[in-house]
Amino acid sequence: SWSCWVRWNEQSTFPHQGWLLTHLLFSSRFNWSELTPLRLWGRTLGLQTENSQFLLEGMPFRIFGGSMHYFRVPREYWEDRMLKMKACGLNTLTTYVPWNLHEKERGKFDFSKNLDLRVFLSLAAKNGLWVILRPGPYICSEWDLGGLPSWLLQDPEMQLRTTYKGFTEAVDAYFDRLMPVVVPLQASTTHFPPQQWEWLPRYKKGGPIIAVQVENEYGSYAKDPNYMTYVKKALLSRGIVELLMTSDNKNGLSFGLVEGALATVNFQKLEPGLLKYLDTVQKDQPKMVMEYWTGWFDNWGGPHYVFDADEMVNTVASILKTGASINLYMFHGGTNFGFMNGALQADEYKSDVTSYDYDAVLTEAGDYTSKFFKLRQLFSMIIGQPLPLPPMIESKASYGAILLHQYISLWDVLPALLQPVKSEFPVNMENLQRNDSIGQPYGYVLYETVIFGGGQLHTRDHVRDRAQVFVNTMYVGELDYNTVELSIPEGQQGFRQLRLLVENRGRVNYGLALNEQRKGLIGDVFLKNTPLRNFKIYSLEMKPAFMKSLQRVSGWSTVPDYFVGPAFFRGRLWIEHQPQDTFLKLQGWEKGVVFVNGQNLGRYWKIGPQETLYLPGPWLRRGGNEIVIFEERTAGRIIQSVDIPYLGRTQYVD
Repeated sequence: SWSCWVRWNEQSTFPHQGWLLTHLLFSSRFNWSELTPLRLWGRTLGLQTENSQFLLEGMPFRIFGGSMHYFRVPREYWEDRMLKMKACGLNTLTTYVPWNLHEKERGKFDFSKNLDLRVFLSLAAKNGLWVILRPGPYICSEWDLGGLPSWLLQDPEMQLRTTYKGFTEAVDAYFDRLMPVVVPLQASTTHFPPQQWEWLPRYKKGGPIIAVQVENEYGSYAKDPNYMTYVKKALLSRGIVELLMTSDNKNGLSFGLVEGALATVNFQKLEPGLLKYLDTVQKDQPKMVMEYWTGWFDNWGGPHYVFDADEMVNTVASILKTGASINLYMFHGGTNFGFMNGALQADEYKSDVTSYDYDAVLTEAGDYTSKFFKLRQLFSMIIGQPLPLPPMIESKASYGAILLHQYISLWDVLPALLQPVKSEFPVNMENLQRNDSIGQPYGYVLYETVIFGGGQLHTRDHVRDRAQVFVNTMYVGELDYNTVELSIPEGQQGFRQLRLLVENRGRVNYGLALNEQRKGLIGDVFLKNTPLRNFKIYSLEMKPAFMKSLQRVSGWSTVPDYFVGPAFFRGRLWIEHQPQDTFLKLQGWEKGVVFVNGQNLGRYWKIGPQETLYLPGPWLRRGGNEIVIFEERTAGRIIQSVDIPYLGRTQYVD
């Protein structure tokens, strides 16, 4: 039976029971079974701090939290992941709120379907989970531009994460729309000011939100001493009444403080004295680790990072032994669907992979790991009460080989579907006159101009992030951060088209370079030391409307034995029974993007480490499922649907 399997797994997870005596280190058990959102009707106090402990409705409380982001998990699986949180022994869910998804176009807000934050938070309450809300406006999170909308960068003087007027006006407009969604779902609703009462009738008993974070890791940015106070006031003035918190690593801790907010710390390795360091910035306050990193994220071209499960659990036990509260980042990572992955830029630019598996407590597809059962054992000892039985595992499907039988070249798509912007000078993606003048946020952009003859093509480091170069339709080479020069062959007499297909691989989400994240061609490109002029610029954002139109365009042909992109390929996956989760393996393909029934699964790239893309069962249907692949270069003929993910060669986090 399932319960027998769980017990066996928990026992086999701990072959040596000696370390289980860890529970003897805890002077008293912490039973919070009565402190759940649905049990505490009519509450008035919410979460408070008193000396060195948290109080919830006046009763001692410790936060055992886990991070899960609704925007990285199909809506159909939200409740399953929450039930697994409860079964692990957690009492609190933390989530970021991505501004760049909720306001993709300036002034147009979306809180529907997979972005229905109200439903997500209400599900947390239903399943007995409190919520720590992290609304930003900046969230980091290995997410494009740290969750900030790219249209902010249309302003050449923009200063992100400061009190620069252009930024604060945009934040104010966003918070004006976001706060009415979350304010009624705070725990201590009787503290609402009168101007908020009109929102309360359906939620007059209170909601699950017990704390709200002010910005995110600002101590590592710290460009404006007035900024954190501005964000705090922006929250309070719109009805936030719960406990405020900040979140920073040790080095940024003292620079990210704001009066009236509890400072919390982020780390993976518990250095001696690290938690006591919190006492140097705030006296007699409860200690909390807002982000205990259970794993790590991956970059294209690197390894798949894993963090030893025993080391992780022993560190969690050591943190809890001090009496601190904790949030596991991540409990469940999910997926960077579409083009939403972030990037890092220290010594070099590195973009994040599509999977946000993170080697977390649950896998990318929501399955259990050894970390889950080790943590469940630890938390159950501390709580001293039986935990709910973990939900059964969702089976995965292997649908076998899928033939991509038709293709159409990008060059044939251009005249049929796309109208270019004409410009004397190259224009970066964000400033293209597209999408009601908010620019192009993601995807590819094609720059075309006419040249006579050949010579050295030099970018002066103006390509963001990677460009394929073509003369007419002949592939010449690639340009990126490391390769800034190519030789263009002379060819025959006459004029020719020079084409640069530029990919935005993901904007940097952490560090001091946020203001420099414009994409495409961000300046002049030179041929024989002469700047190129008179461009036709095609936007290839690959939004759902474009993908739907692509299916109706004429010119699709049978795929030959060998074909080189850029091109779109399509095939069909037929499913007889109830669809299940699966993983798409793209062996033989080089680099591109996969769409299934119009859903953008994300990027693949043969350099790895990630070799499979997660395809959630709810995005499939019985019968025919259309698969479209945009391949930049070398295409295969088939892809494989397999029931096991492969995230690449592993390397342990040091």
